[in-house]
Amino acid sequence: MRIMPPAPPPSTGDGSSGRLARLVSRVVAGVAVAIVALAIAFGLSSCQVAPRAATTVVMASGSDLESANPLVTVHPLSRQVQRHVLLVSLARYDSAMEPEPYLARSWEWSADRTTLTMHLFNGLRWHDGVPTTARDAAFTLDAARDPATGYPRQADLAGLRSAVAEDDSTLVLRFDSAQPRFPTVLCELPLVPEHILAGVERAGMRQAAFGTAPVGNGPFRFVSRTAGSKWVFERDSTFPAVLGGPPHVRRLVVAVVDEATTKFAGLVSGELDVAGIAPTMAALVARDPQLRVLTYPVLFSTGIVFNTHRAPFSDVRVRRAIDLSLRRDRIVMAAFAGLAEPASGPVPPASQFALDTAAVFAPATADSLLDAAGWRRVSEGSPRSRDGLPLRFELLTVGSADNPVEQLIQADLAERGIRMEIRQMEMVGFLAAARRRPKTFDALITGIPGDPSLSYLAAMYASGMAGGALDYGDFHSPALDALLAHAGTARNESERVGAWRDVQRELLRDVPATWVFHSRGVQGLSGRLNGVAMDLRGELATVTAWRVDGDSVGDARVARHP
Repeated sequence: MRIMPPAPPPSTGDGSSGRLARLVSRVVAGVAVAIVALAIAFGLSSCQVAPRAATTVVMASGSDLESANPLVTVHPLSRQVQRHVLLVSLARYDSAMEPEPYLARSWEWSADRTTLTMHLFNGLRWHDGVPTTARDAAFTLDAARDPATGYPRQADLAGLRSAVAEDDSTLVLRFDSAQPRFPTVLCELPLVPEHILAGVERAGMRQAAFGTAPVGNGPFRFVSRTAGSKWVFERDSTFPAVLGGPPHVRRLVVAVVDEATTKFAGLVSGELDVAGIAPTMAALVARDPQLRVLTYPVLFSTGIVFNTHRAPFSDVRVRRAIDLSLRRDRIVMAAFAGLAEPASGPVPPASQFALDTAAVFAPATADSLLDAAGWRRVSEGSPRSRDGLPLRFELLTVGSADNPVEQLIQADLAERGIRMEIRQMEMVGFLAAARRRPKTFDALITGIPGDPSLSYLAAMYASGMAGGALDYGDFHSPALDALLAHAGTARNESERVGAWRDVQRELLRDVPATWVFHSRGVQGLSGRLNGVAMDLRGELATVTAWRVDGDSVGDARVARHP
């Protein structure tokens, strides 16, 4: 881990243009070093690009995949690997985010819409040869709705009374009440193998060997994992045509590359085919004729989660003051070159459920709130303190790079007399600290993977999901529970919209988290890779259609980067 002291405030204007220029200049200056680092990591000489099988694609991940087990995973790319690479779900989203058949080839509702009967394709096998059946589906759903498992979207299954396999290809789901719509969780929860996980205690799912040595049934087979380095998957040549058929790409490697300059260098050198890039680097990537930039919407919002059980964040006035102190427009421009949206709450504005509110920067109001809470300055510009103790806190974050967002927040709060220290951690340690009870951190900044049904809000704040995978802040209240329950049982679309907006209003009053920005996906792609489309379903939604041209990264690259 790395602890970063407070950065000095910007010297001219609002500082955003200077910070942006410094970020870009560091990118350019660091590329050569990053290329050498990649060469060493991949075992290459400094003047040669190693040959690579024509149909092997290497994709960068900013951190190690959390797990291969979808019952315990929140990491966005891990969830995509599960849904689109390793496993299959009962249904899946089409490009318009509407459910369509996948393993379940058809289904029908009872007249009162309390029973859903699904008819599964019966020719799919797990990669160890065991048939995939409706019993695997029933087992997965039963495990997911068991609170002991800790499935992040357990709230979406609260109304499911039973999941029964009537035979190998017939699954019957019975609900406590009429369901107004198809349960979208069935598009997002891949099946897990009953014959492997039935003997694992639900509370021990996170530690099960399956998480790092899985047996799948999807279009790619798991080959190997090197902890903290890479996951390797290989095309399943027997994947049924009715489910899409075998992928074109023979091998998919998910490589852990956390530094922005190293990702950029990997694209330039040809060692990486797909890499999420900092928006500030998009112009640099676009200048390379053998690379291209792909931008797309994502359901991913980043916020600061407060530990409301200890000072200073046990006081809502301090939490609200932090919220009003952030210049989100500057953060979005300086850190993302404008390729993100300032956040006023946890729901992206594109969602039909979002409140029509704008992010507010009100430093004078923030100062008044802090003064009222007893955190005062002895003179203009001095640090705030109360009873001789300074107003300071530690912010946990993931990574080892410059963390421009965190530094910009740090500078904003310094102007209000608040000292914030940035503590960088590896993903595993960060998640352990975020989920540990009782909470011992001050605050943490994290991205929250969303979903169209907003079930992530229940996973974060519903008392019934306390201690779950997204319960980072351990903030719960009877008022929130009632509002979340109403949202989950709304009888029609209009009622759902109103209910979810009431949830957001309550969160705005309590401020258990302050939301900073809503992301937009930005990927750098190798020119040799075709058939790639990315949308709200994620980066890997079309992975089975990806194609590679040529049999190596090419002599042209070697000539340009001797």
